[in-house]
This record gives sequence, C-alpha cells and structure tokens, in this order.
Amino acid sequence: MRYFIRRIFFYVIALWTAVTLNFIIPRLAPGDPVQTLVGRSQGRIDPRAIAALELQFGINTKIPEWQQYFSYLGDLLHGKLGLSFEYYPTPVSTVIVSHVFWTMGLIGVASIMSFILGTLLGVVSAWRQGSIFDRIVPPALTFLSSIPYFYLALFFLYFLGFKFGWFPIIGAYSFTADTSQFSLSLLFDVLNHAILPALTIVLVSLAGWMVGMRNAMLNTLSEDYVLMAEAKGLSNWRVMTMYAARNAILPNITGFALSLGFVVGGSIIMESVFSYPGIGFLLFQAVQNSDYPLIQGIFLVIALSVLAANFLADIMYLILDPRVRY
Repeated sequence: MRYFIRRIFFYVIALWTAVTLNFIIPRLAPGDPVQTLVGRSQGRIDPRAIAALELQFGINTKIPEWQQYFSYLGDLLHGKLGLSFEYYPTPVSTVIVSHVFWTMGLIGVASIMSFILGTLLGVVSAWRQGSIFDRIVPPALTFLSSIPYFYLALFFLYFLGFKFGWFPIIGAYSFTADTSQFSLSLLFDVLNHAILPALTIVLVSLAGWMVGMRNAMLNTLSEDYVLMAEAKGLSNWRVMTMYAARNAILPNITGFALSLGFVVGGSIIMESVFSYPGIGFLLFQAVQNSDYPLIQGIFLVIALSVLAANFLADIMYLILDPRVRY
C-alpha cells in the first residue's frame, strides 16, 4: 500500500509540473496567433474585435500571466481546453478526438505488435544461442532498423504503392469511402491504408525490442534459479517462459511503457509521409499556426498518456517481480 501511495504522490507532482510547463512553453514561442487569424480571414474579421478574441482565447496581454495561469487551471478542472485558433470556433477537445483515434489505432497497434513479436524473437534467439536462427535474424533486423524511417517509408510507397499498386499511398481511407456509418467495406479500406505505415513502424522498431530482450535473456539464463529449474527436470518451455523470460522482460516493460505513452503524440514524419490524419501532424500544424490552445491540449494528452503508461508499468512490475513491493 505504501508503494502505491508513494507512486500516486509522484504522479500528482509530475502532472502538475507537466500542466505548468504546458502553460508556459507555448507562450514563449514567437508569433501572434490572433493576428494570424485576422490575416487568414482576409478582412472578414473587424480589427476592433481583436481585443475580444484575445480575451476569449485567454492570451490578453493586459491580464497578468499569473491570472491567466489560474484561469487555465480552472478551465482544465472543468474539462475545458479552449477554442482552436486554426479550427475556430471548434473546441480543442473536438479537434483532438477527431485525430487521436487514428494515431492510437495505427501507431498504438503497430507498437504493440512490434513489442510482442520482438520480445518473442529475443527469447527464442537467446534460448537457441548460436543456432542458424540466432546468426541470421538479429543481424537482418538490426540492418533494417539502421535505415532511416522515412527512407523505408518512401521505398514502400514507391514500390508497393506506386509501382505495383498493391496498397494505397495516401490518407487513412479512400476519398470515395462513406465514413458516416460503420461497414465492413470501410473497415477493410482503413486496414488497407494502414498496412504500409504499420509495416514500416514494425520493421524499424522490431530490432530494438529483440536485441534488448535477447541480451537480458542471456544474462538471466546464467542465474542460479534457472539452473536449479533445469536440474529439477522442468520442461524447456516452462524454464524459458516462467523462469528466464519472466525476469528478463522487466527492462523491456519499462521501455514499452514509455513508448506506449508517446504513441498518443504520434509520429510527425510518418503521418507526413503517408498523409495520415493523426495527432502528430495535427501538432505540427498547430505549432506552425501558433495555435496555443491546441498545442496545450495535445501536450496535455501526451503527458497524461505517458503518466498512465508508466503507472501501468509499475503495476506490471508488482505482478512480475514481487521484490518491488518491499
């Protein structure tokens, strides 16, 4: 119980720090978002409305920043993230929700698949150290992971998408698809568009999980409790999974928790290359347009996801390694 209390106290402090930095950092960026909005309106916004817009967006320079800060905290407690400058007058929460599920569905699923597959390959490679599998698979995957992500993405786009026409090369679904209601044809269309970016993510990140798990597994196999389990005549499968892999996976759990948290942030490069409507590209657009409320909303979602993922990792540590409780 003490362990959970300490961890919860830590996460509360971390959340407050993240919220405070979330308020400060966008305001240090150059540019005036209200003037940008007025410029994009091409004269449709009365210049006399600038003060009202600044007040509505919470960036009125006549109001002390400490008052803006407490007003910002009060809005967060009431679930208000403000209005987006770029998508005015759409609320920030609506804009984020419309993009975040695309990122979570693609990058989240691809990251989970990469972690599971890489961890299993690392276990098998360490258990069969010196075999043909161990001599071929790790170097091949390490070579793939050394290729810059966008090069591999462009390679797939050109050959598998443009040259052979096996997969679509742009967007998350076809322009002619009916997205007003769910259907099997829409599901297959979305999955077809997600194959190339998901394949790129898996191939690039697979080697990291496999090599990390293989190294940890090799160290664990030399421990006395593994040798004792083998001496007791337990099956190879049980020794490999319940004794060796269960303890060797702990470092990978920490790394996966961090990577899973940053999934919500998306991948700006990936979403730019494939023109995928995720939250990473949305963040890129928000920074370009000095959209303070949208930037703050996205950063807040990222911070919450990272903290939640680390809290889940702490729980997994308690389950896999009881020594953490003491």
